[in-house]
Amino acid sequence: MPMFMRNPMEPLRTKRLLGHFTRGVVGTLGNICFFWTLTHMLLADAMALQFSRPLFMIPPALLFLGEVAGFRRTAITLAGFAGIALYAKPFTAGFDPGAFVGAAGALFGALVIICIKQLSTTEPTRTIMFYYALSNALYSFIPTIWLWVTPDWFELMLLVMVGFLGISGQGLITHGFTLGDVTALIPLDYSRIVYSAVLGFLLFGELPGLWSVAGMSIIVVSLLYLVLTERKR
Repeated sequence: MPMFMRNPMEPLRTKRLLGHFTRGVVGTLGNICFFWTLTHMLLADAMALQFSRPLFMIPPALLFLGEVAGFRRTAITLAGFAGIALYAKPFTAGFDPGAFVGAAGALFGALVIICIKQLSTTEPTRTIMFYYALSNALYSFIPTIWLWVTPDWFELMLLVMVGFLGISGQGLITHGFTLGDVTALIPLDYSRIVYSAVLGFLLFGELPGLWSVAGMSIIVVSLLYLVLTERKR
């Protein structure tokens, strides 16, 4: 809202109201899936599945943006999906379908990017941000009616910290891309998976198993190869 103090009517002049709220639906579903994985899976596993989002970008780009995927992109995408499947432990008695919830969250995240790509042809960035926040608040209010839990002071402090760290992290990442070479900085972003594994062990005693490590390795290698080769092109 502070963005529009000089021109409070700017968001109301949108040409794509339905598109904004469609994007809000997709984004809210993605958030639900991501938060579910955070509460039901290891922290490192949830983060690795979240990072699989670029793999899900290729099929929607083919369908909605008319982009062409060659053999290399298709092969890398299939390899990444195989890494996601390993999280479900398909060859053991401990099959875990929860991994596919995390994959669904990554898919919704990819669809959000497609929506932004289409909205950006007519809408300024600030308007897109405004309606994303507004639609998420409205859609989240619906389950809140039945599921509301009043936070205590400690939980409220954690919520404020989440907001502060989230905004700070986004700001630092964005500013970093303006200062350095994307090819050098993108691999650093994947260090979040390492941080998640270390913090998960120190704070919650979580230790990823062999299936998780195998799936994580395939996803990270596939994505880094895709990003670095696309950058060269």
